[in-house]
Amino acid sequence: MAYIPPHKRHSRDMENTSPTPESLSSQFNRKLNLKRKFNGKLTITYAEGAISKWFVIGSSDDGNQFLPCVHLEPFSVPSIELKWGEKPLALLNSSVSQGNREEEEETETGPWESIIVNLLPELLSSVEHIKNELYQHDGVKPKLVARVGKVLFHGISKIDRNELPTERTLRQLKGLFYTSVSDTYMENRTERVIPLIGLEFEVEKDIYIVKVSDEERPSVTLSCKCIALPHSNNLKLYKVEINQVRHMVGDISCLKQNVDMRLMLYSKKNLQKLTDDEMEGIVGLINSAVLDQDMMGGLRWPLGKATSGNRFRVVEVWHTVSKYYVNPFLRLQLRNANRYDLSTSIGEASKEVTLNLKHVTFELLVSIFLTVSMNMIFAPKKMMLYL
Repeated sequence: MAYIPPHKRHSRDMENTSPTPESLSSQFNRKLNLKRKFNGKLTITYAEGAISKWFVIGSSDDGNQFLPCVHLEPFSVPSIELKWGEKPLALLNSSVSQGNREEEEETETGPWESIIVNLLPELLSSVEHIKNELYQHDGVKPKLVARVGKVLFHGISKIDRNELPTERTLRQLKGLFYTSVSDTYMENRTERVIPLIGLEFEVEKDIYIVKVSDEERPSVTLSCKCIALPHSNNLKLYKVEINQVRHMVGDISCLKQNVDMRLMLYSKKNLQKLTDDEMEGIVGLINSAVLDQDMMGGLRWPLGKATSGNRFRVVEVWHTVSKYYVNPFLRLQLRNANRYDLSTSIGEASKEVTLNLKHVTFELLVSIFLTVSMNMIFAPKKMMLYL
């Protein structure tokens, strides 16, 4: 959602009215000959013709009618409640334990085959688009990832809460995919799932990500990756990336699980060489940051230092600690993230699970044995334990 601050009009007859704080501020700025300010925001970029799809697995054979045990229930997420002004809703199955008991042992391969059936045409179409992008541009990196979380809805006034929800009615609502999981869930991945599916520890990364908007390129968000320098209480910049471009997003409500899934195909391009002036502006923002563990995101800026001229502005900060586990087919990321959005003054700490399907990505790009490759990843029961 875009948050636009209200604009205030000033009286045209300033001589006949008492000066107001707003008018004095306006006159002061004009005397200093300040350039107009801009409101930066975090940008999520979708490719032309990108595909977004939501569907349900584990419902009745009807395909649209849910079982009586499935209900829309309020789902407590304080950060989303502040943005939406209401509690989001989630599809919950009262016959599935919502506590700490794990349900993986009861999971069959059938639902995962339905994911393939539901998303395969969209996946193939999106891969064709990425292939064209690979031919036209150097440095394009495609990725297929699976994320665990919860599909959430809002706009309940559009439907009757007393009626059983159907897929048709839910498509009238707005939604998002919330990626935070419980402590218990994260511990289970570490203690049970990782040894079971043969993943080995690769590396741990403790980084700060400063998201920066660029007034001259409003469709771009720069991700400035940094490491902490505790002795000087600030950051060291080591990489600047351009925001990812989403080609396909499939959100799946899994009614026989406590968690849902997002399957996403996206690409990243290498950032073109920045000019000396651009780098100076970005580095200035990073060097002005102060480490502060009492702040959401772990960073703060002195007054006026979160912008660089009238071009670059800090819009969001992340402090993430991630552990990576790998095998020949998968790369699993377990991440603790602490975020703060400067435009909305809303912060949140979360635990997240992301699976990079690197082997499937390769098979998709060569378009050989696609269905076989997908089944290699999704069908075996042990592989499904990462959910």
